[in-house]
Amino acid sequence: MSVIAPEPAAPSRLAHFPITFFAIGMGMMGLTLALRAAETSYGTGHDVSRGVLVVSVVMLGALGLGLVAKALRHPGEIAAEWHHPVKIAFFPAISISLLLLAAALLDGAPGIAAPLWMFATALQGVLALSVLSAWIGHRAFQPAMLTPAWFIPAVGNLIVPLAGARLGYVEISWLFFSGGLVFWVVLLTLVVNRLMFHDPMPGKMAPTLMILVAPPAVAFSSWMGLTGETGAFGHFLISTAFVFALLVATQVSRFRKIPFALSWWALSFPLAALAIASFGYARATGSTAHGWIGTGLLVLLVVVVAGLIVRTAMAMRAGLICIPE
Repeated sequence: MSVIAPEPAAPSRLAHFPITFFAIGMGMMGLTLALRAAETSYGTGHDVSRGVLVVSVVMLGALGLGLVAKALRHPGEIAAEWHHPVKIAFFPAISISLLLLAAALLDGAPGIAAPLWMFATALQGVLALSVLSAWIGHRAFQPAMLTPAWFIPAVGNLIVPLAGARLGYVEISWLFFSGGLVFWVVLLTLVVNRLMFHDPMPGKMAPTLMILVAPPAVAFSSWMGLTGETGAFGHFLISTAFVFALLVATQVSRFRKIPFALSWWALSFPLAALAIASFGYARATGSTAHGWIGTGLLVLLVVVVAGLIVRTAMAMRAGLICIPE
């Protein structure tokens, strides 16, 4: 009697809930902090940023519950994502989202912000070291596997000082800041080499090019928090962020031809980081031009995030999110 092997069960929709969803959390928390920076610069109340913060926390909580459910019901798929050469870079987006939340809560709820920052910082350290260790110990990576998403672990280290310096954890903040800068430079060399001398990135990964803007923009804000002044290095960081933003702007016509995917959320956090840096530079130097640049970037950010929310909801309703690759 012949035995017919059963076909493997198709993964559930929950099983396809990817780690990249946490990039949405980064985008929403970035929007919250960008609005807070604008309100501080213009001397208005914080009602708008508080409202967006509530929405962001609800969304982040929902994403967290989805990820926990996936880890409990489909641990094998979490493990597969960890061993994926591109998806592994998104895991620190969890700790980054929590670090941004701690920074957003610092003024209104410092009693919550402090322990949350400690937990998120420890988690960021573990995830960043684990990801880097996995990369170093891996020998099958090809140039085509390199994307700007590899910057995410380094960006997370640079975010630690945003709240850490104000909370008084200066030495820990410098430790993460220094590590983030070093690996940003290393990864920047690798990624630029891949972009210039190898095949173009797949279409749906093209929006991640915007991530190039995030490290120098975030580093500028952290540098300001650690030193209290712009200085020559601060000028270098924010100028570098603008250079990368202009470079990405040259690719806008290419982006318009790409179908929507979750990778489009990669546009949101770097835009927010650049807006925050612009407002910070304007306050520190009295630059009216940077104030207007920050305002323009914030308006663009609001439009982009609103569009991303609508497109994500439409894609989820049509069953086009988290489909097998």
